[in-house]
Amino acid sequence: MTLAQLRLFRDIAHSRSVSRGARANEVSQSAASQHVQEIERLLETPLLDRSTRPLALTDAGRLYYDFCRDVLRREQDFQAALNELKGRVEGTVRVAAIYSVGILDMSRLEQGLSRRMPEAELLVEYLRPEKVYEAVQSEQADLGVVSYPAPSKEVAAIPWREEKMMAAMAPTHPLAAKAVLTLQELAGQDFVAFDEDLRVGKEVQRYLRRNKTHVNVVMHFDNIQTMKEAVALGASISILPIRVLGSDIEQGRLKAIPIKGCTLVRPLGIIHLRRKHLNRATQVFLELMREEARAEARS
Repeated sequence: MTLAQLRLFRDIAHSRSVSRGARANEVSQSAASQHVQEIERLLETPLLDRSTRPLALTDAGRLYYDFCRDVLRREQDFQAALNELKGRVEGTVRVAAIYSVGILDMSRLEQGLSRRMPEAELLVEYLRPEKVYEAVQSEQADLGVVSYPAPSKEVAAIPWREEKMMAAMAPTHPLAAKAVLTLQELAGQDFVAFDEDLRVGKEVQRYLRRNKTHVNVVMHFDNIQTMKEAVALGASISILPIRVLGSDIEQGRLKAIPIKGCTLVRPLGIIHLRRKHLNRATQVFLELMREEARAEARS
């Protein structure tokens, strides 16, 4: 068994699909199916339950999946340790982040990484929150950046920063002239909400219900950029993290107004596999993120 074959089965098992595993490894579906059948013949036991959709692992399949992951993780650890032994400090940092972690934030961090490690490379992919966790768990990303980070047996979560939330609206909105808003003034307003399955959306709705404030939800979206565009049309308001509104406020597209007594914040955190060895570049990038958060907390 080669490392490439171990990766192929790992990706088939994780995606629960032969075709998706094949695409991830740039082989044909036929070749992937033949490989699984060959391993099953060698091990003299089925690894996939083909009677279900999506595919499920048999008990033996789960054992082999764990074996593949362990071997591939150890190979990564070996390569990282060997590189450090040789004095090679270059490396690639793979980050999966939710959409609303600003490109400017990542550009600034990339510049800091470049100053400390000129040969390092930063690769960032923007995904929905659940896809960030999947990318980290499947080792397609070294680090993940999510809101309301949730640790687990496999995943460690590091607090990064807390973003204060305010009412956002177009400068032409009737409430835009206010310096501070009360919840009573929000009541009955047309409201652009987060999708209900997102944690931040649940927290905003819980805050409004707890304070007996009913808003008229006219639209809901799964990403802040689309929400900002909807609010900028002028008729609706929303409650968004102030940090993501900076450029829109500077351009005069949106206004952010604090809500009296509001303590809503959106916590951001960094996730990574507990047992994964982070290469030198990723360790430096992680420290840069922590330094930035400490600097912001002091200011």
